[in-house]
Amino acid sequence: MTKKNRKVKRVKKTAGLERIPFKITSFYKEYKKQKEIEHLKKIKIEEREEAKRLIQENKKLELREDNIKKEENRLRLIEEELKEKTKELKLREEEQRIKDKDLRLKDAHLRRMDLEQTRKDKELMLVREEQKRKDVDLKVREDEQRQKIKKENRKKYKELKLKEIEKQKQKNEEKIRLKEWEAKFDQQMKLEEEQEILKLERLKIKEQEKIGLLEKDDVKLKKELTSRLEIFDIKETKKN
Repeated sequence: MTKKNRKVKRVKKTAGLERIPFKITSFYKEYKKQKEIEHLKKIKIEEREEAKRLIQENKKLELREDNIKKEENRLRLIEEELKEKTKELKLREEEQRIKDKDLRLKDAHLRRMDLEQTRKDKELMLVREEQKRKDVDLKVREDEQRQKIKKENRKKYKELKLKEIEKQKQKNEEKIRLKEWEAKFDQQMKLEEEQEILKLERLKIKEQEKIGLLEKDDVKLKKELTSRLEIFDIKETKKN
């Protein structure tokens, strides 16, 4: 609203108020003035409130900007951490891939070794079975040889025993023959001694017969001598 229009309105209002009593006009002016003051106060209060609100809004905005910056920084850090972790994960994946490759190679090597060991075990088992068979054959042969040796030893022992028995028998027979010979020799010596005695007695009897000196006792002695001579002759006959 321009100043000219304001003046026109004032003039109109003033012209209208002239018809109102002075007190009412004064009261109205005062009331109007008071209203304007209150309105101004209200405007100032609103402006202060608005200013406060703006300040608070600015603070909120600043705080929000700070939070956004912090969040951006946090997100940037998280992103960097994610990049690092991704990089580490890639490195780990590469390491794991290398390890898996090594493990596959080791597994293949171990499988080859297992196959080789299995083959060796089979060969060793065959060798052991062959050795066992040879041991059994050797044991059988050893048993047969032991039985053969035992049999031969028994045979030799039997032969040796028979030889010893035969030798002992021969010794016993020789002893018997020796004893018989000794007995015969003794008997022969006794017979020869008796023969010599009888011869001497015969000669004595003949000499006594010649000189006629025989008596009854001599006749009896002659009979004994004759009997002994007959017995001697019988023994000699049996001996011959």
